[in-house]
Amino acid sequence: MADYIHTPSPTASPALQAMLTHSGFPLTESRSQSPISRVNSPIDMDGLSWPSRFPVLTVGPFFSPETLPLFFGRWHDQATSDAIPTLTPTHSTPGLGTKARRDETKAEAEERIRKMSGAVRTLLECMGEDPDREGLLKTPERYAKALMFFSKGYEENIRDVLNGAIFEEDHDEMVIVKNVEVFSLCEHHMVPFTGKIHIAYIPNRKVVGLSKLARIAEMFGRRLQVQERLTKQIAMALMEILKPQGVAVVMEASHLCMVMRGVQKPSASTMTSYMLGVFRNNPKTREEFLSLIRN
Repeated sequence: MADYIHTPSPTASPALQAMLTHSGFPLTESRSQSPISRVNSPIDMDGLSWPSRFPVLTVGPFFSPETLPLFFGRWHDQATSDAIPTLTPTHSTPGLGTKARRDETKAEAEERIRKMSGAVRTLLECMGEDPDREGLLKTPERYAKALMFFSKGYEENIRDVLNGAIFEEDHDEMVIVKNVEVFSLCEHHMVPFTGKIHIAYIPNRKVVGLSKLARIAEMFGRRLQVQERLTKQIAMALMEILKPQGVAVVMEASHLCMVMRGVQKPSASTMTSYMLGVFRNNPKTREEFLSLIRN
């Protein structure tokens, strides 16, 4: 895809202008859309740079200072807010190495597994185990391959997931897909959390194939995650893809880092939600959605 240059509107609020300047990103910039060559990339259809702890404050063809507040959700309520976020270089977007996975050669993939297997062998030794005993002989390689599968979402992009399944349709009532099972890895302890996601949107002349909602959730889930970010990423991706009247995502999950360690509460579950558009702004619409997923 060709390079682009985007200049924000001079009518952007002073707070948003200050926010972008404070972030360290210029208000006018030109960047390539290559998923490999970018480090601080704009949000793109590759889905590799979707916001994590907060929306990435870069300016690109999909976002402008005028549209950024919509995606801040509860974190940032008004474009005229005087609150300027403190940005750090450690916000949790995928690193450059994860982006390279999609385009690596067979030899590079084999070398990656070899390095990971060596690291797992070291872990076993540090645990006091003998990686040369019969039951563990192939464990380092097995675990390395398992981790690559658990994180295969880094190798996928939204264009491929959608596969053109967006259709013109004059439907303006709520579309809900309930009980989408998702498996992910907690990025703090790298142990699983599993749960169900409920996804809703109200179309604005465009609908997406129903299975694609589950596939988008799967793509973002198969990465190192926190539940709050996973919920947000799904909602924001759908908002960008379809430009609907609104999107709502609710997730309930059990985290093994709370079950097997720490507080060790097997019955504890965590619920997160992220609302955009009419689901955020209209209490009746939000309540209708919550009532439908409860029932």
